[in-house]
Amino acid sequence: MTATSALDSTAAPRSMPSLTALTRRVRARVKATEDPATAAYDRIMRRLGISIGIAGAIIGGGELPEVAEQGRYASVWWSVAAMALVFGWYPIIGVVSAVAGTKAIRFVCGCAAVSFLGALATIPLGFAPHTVDATNIWPYRVTALAVSAGVLAWSGRTTLIYLLAASASAALATVYTVGEVTPQHIIENFLRSAGLAALFLWCGTAAVGAAARVDRESAIASRRAAAQAAAQARDRERSRFAALIHDAVLSTLLEASRAGAESDVVRRQAERTLEQLDEYRGAERDPDLLDARSALLFLRAAVQEINPSIRFATRTWPGFDDLRMPVHSASTIAAALTEAVKNSLRHAAVPGREVRRTVTATVSAGSIRIVFSDNGAGFDLAAVSADRLGISMSILGRMRQLAGGSAFVESQPGEGTTVTLVWGGDGSR
Repeated sequence: MTATSALDSTAAPRSMPSLTALTRRVRARVKATEDPATAAYDRIMRRLGISIGIAGAIIGGGELPEVAEQGRYASVWWSVAAMALVFGWYPIIGVVSAVAGTKAIRFVCGCAAVSFLGALATIPLGFAPHTVDATNIWPYRVTALAVSAGVLAWSGRTTLIYLLAASASAALATVYTVGEVTPQHIIENFLRSAGLAALFLWCGTAAVGAAARVDRESAIASRRAAAQAAAQARDRERSRFAALIHDAVLSTLLEASRAGAESDVVRRQAERTLEQLDEYRGAERDPDLLDARSALLFLRAAVQEINPSIRFATRTWPGFDDLRMPVHSASTIAAALTEAVKNSLRHAAVPGREVRRTVTATVSAGSIRIVFSDNGAGFDLAAVSADRLGISMSILGRMRQLAGGSAFVESQPGEGTTVTLVWGGDGSR
């Protein structure tokens, strides 16, 4: 009966997620798609995109009275279409910048910039020549906003060309629509539009360029720190091992040579020396740890030293900041990864076709997964001879001897090769 009453009871209504919880989810989603190697660039692109999206929505609302006023001289369809082309993309830019990556931001900003030119191009279809009683037509005043979108979409040189084209088009639109126009008026309109847009271009380009430089300097600093940490760890290991050899092994051998006969003291000293050697072999010998960003940059540098053209993609999930990888573990993974890259460069070539090679690193809380793949010749794993040590020892052997590490190789003739390296960080296989 109790079970029946429980089934008959009304389920509690599910509460809607709060704004704070929704914001937290969006931030986690954005952080999961952020590449640590381009973190500053991604953040500045996202913030500029949100700012431009908000600015476009505000300016569009502010232009409504002027659009209505000049709409008396134009076709109704043109006013509606022009508003959609000029301002319709900016709310989309704001939303995309908040939840997506830089590729999506660049795409929608490019669409907004091109749509502005489209609106200018349709002016002869909506207006009769020289009918507007004003000094300029309303799209002229938002040229700088369109150029700002272009800054996020394209390179500086391309955006500069767009600035000149948009400013010239806006000035020509004024010539076509305004009733009384003089050459001085045309020149002033062009210079005013281009000058204001150039200011936005300079500010946006400077901000994006500064973020890219921060990422480059951060990558260089992280590689130097990782290399220095590895060198210091090796020096400590050499010093520790040299001290053990001098204080224990050589001392035991010296006592044994002096005793000349069986001695309990020498026997106990030898037993203790063997215990110390076992402790040294089984101990964690590298206390230096790399965080997720440093580990990814370390692995990226190892791959690009072999071949800079290989694409290195990264994926991070919530909690990836908890990753702490010993330097010797990162070095082992890098060695196995570079061996996979070298094998592909040596054996995967296909006559008459370019072979694509990609490394994808996925970092979550306390673990990392590296997948190297190519679309090259491939091979039959069962046919690989036992004396071929490149896969069995340099890749699989290295990873399986690493605490928490494992590796897998998948390949078929004509279907390429995939090498997966996994490190869990907790000692589990």
